[in-house]
Amino acid sequence: MKIWLDGGLKDIETARVSVFDHGLTVGDGIFETVKAVDGRLFALTRHLDRLTRSALGLGLPAPDHDEVRRACAAVLEANPMPLGRLRITYTGGQGPLGSDRGEHGPTLVVALGETSRRPDSTAVITVPWTRNERGALTGLKTTSYAENVVALARAHERGASEALFANTVGQLCEGTGSNVFVVLDGEIHTPPVASGCLAGITRALTVEWTGAKETDLPLDVLERADEVFLTSTLRDVQAVHRVDDRELPGAPGPVTAKAMRIFEERSGDDLDPGPGIRLPWTRRAG
Repeated sequence: MKIWLDGGLKDIETARVSVFDHGLTVGDGIFETVKAVDGRLFALTRHLDRLTRSALGLGLPAPDHDEVRRACAAVLEANPMPLGRLRITYTGGQGPLGSDRGEHGPTLVVALGETSRRPDSTAVITVPWTRNERGALTGLKTTSYAENVVALARAHERGASEALFANTVGQLCEGTGSNVFVVLDGEIHTPPVASGCLAGITRALTVEWTGAKETDLPLDVLERADEVFLTSTLRDVQAVHRVDDRELPGAPGPVTAKAMRIFEERSGDDLDPGPGIRLPWTRRAG
């Protein structure tokens, strides 16, 4: 296995990042996860745009997109696999012990790991902890992920693959690594970015391609929604068959199944979709 580290490919056994790297000591870093299918990346341009937004939001220098693309291509060529999770990590670089940044410049790591296709449906739980929709890191994809680690461990303890958060005012927000959609009376809804959720790449494409509505939703909408589904880079569109103790029999339901088909078809037709036009969504699934 080879990874890209600060300018070139390195063997995984010999690649080294300083123990004083700000990404390690204080979580001062950002990242993107990109789906790789047979050596080809999906929606890389959108991921790089978000990487830049996250960098600027943290006050880091904007990453060089050409360099990141070269790194991705080199890692993909060096590690062939049918389905992979490519991770781009960009940190504040070596710094002092504390929150002040150093002057060494950012660290860039690109790595690839093999993964498998997700099941068509999954179970989720809700957790008592909240997302802060007004925090300094809100909407940024940072390496400060310990909150997600704790929540996801709780989900696994309860036989689920994802944990869902409300925000500080009790609105449905997001999962640890996914966005959440609900179907109400045949219409698809998802929390707006103002709820504090990450502006997911798969979320945005699903909204564009299905005409889903961005709606402020109370957390208890999960108790009455006709259907629930998740979106993320590696899940694509995935139905939910259980929320806490509530079973949703027949998942994926007809609206979710249609959304799954649309996403599979559209993503297969265009590996690097740019900003698109919202398409009309009919209330009747077909």
